[in-house]
Amino acid sequence: MMIMMKAANLGLRFLLELCILASLCYWGFHIGKLKGVLGIGAPLLAAILWGMFVSPKASITVSQPLQFIIELVIFAAAIIALYVTGKHSLAICFALFYILHSILKFLWEQ
Repeated sequence: MMIMMKAANLGLRFLLELCILASLCYWGFHIGKLKGVLGIGAPLLAAILWGMFVSPKASITVSQPLQFIIELVIFAAAIIALYVTGKHSLAICFALFYILHSILKFLWEQ
């Protein structure tokens, strides 16, 4: 049972990562005059930073606390992006799912 719960938490992690990209893309296409640039650039920048520092196969190895800070900044940017575009309930749900995932990840040492 625990193995299935840990696998579900990793699945949630993957969905949350996709939500980061979707949130930043949505924000980019709905804010300002540079909609196309922000709509593509913001999720692209997040994906590059994630791949360089946060992913399990990151190209640059950083300490665990710094990796967590970078992850937190990227998630916070996505949550704020949803909030400023008027998707308040979605932003709050996204934040709560991220907090739940992070607590379980810490407790289960994933």
